[in-house]
Amino acid sequence: MLERKYLAEKYPQEIQNILDKYPAEQRRSAVMPLLYLAQRDKMYINREDLQEIGDILGITLTEVASLVGFYTLYYDQPKGVYHIQVCTDLPCALRGADRFLAELCDRLGIQPGETTPDGLVTIEPVMCLAACDKAPMFQLQSGAGLTYYENQTVENALSLIEQLRKDASGRRVSARERGRDGNG
Repeated sequence: MLERKYLAEKYPQEIQNILDKYPAEQRRSAVMPLLYLAQRDKMYINREDLQEIGDILGITLTEVASLVGFYTLYYDQPKGVYHIQVCTDLPCALRGADRFLAELCDRLGIQPGETTPDGLVTIEPVMCLAACDKAPMFQLQSGAGLTYYENQTVENALSLIEQLRKDASGRRVSARERGRDGNG
């Protein structure tokens, strides 16, 4: 059975552009941009993606997987199509981030780290997003990239989530993008 190379088939030019940024002897340094590329469609990275990235860079699956486990930017399990990461580090907590996170989750009927019942939004606390003076703040991660939202209120965040829902309902969210079997 031939092994399918999803990333190489879908993103050949982007992979080459990433690799071209690094000297051949430091090719392994491209691991993080390749992980981000792999996560773009379905918002998590599966074992096949890890192996393919390892094959591209000449490193082991374990070396690639260790980065996914370390950085909060990468996910190895399906979650929402959109990830909202609320900074709850001490300076942000002093500006109300913990209260903001709790109230936002409460209004959505979920706990931090959970995904909304529609499978669209996952909200989680993270440490230090480098905007201490603008808390409460969060970053929104989607297939389109990262966007920072500073000086937030729960109402502002809920309005954004409502807009994300409208945008998602205006287009069909594929099972691969949701990271699910099509039932969620």
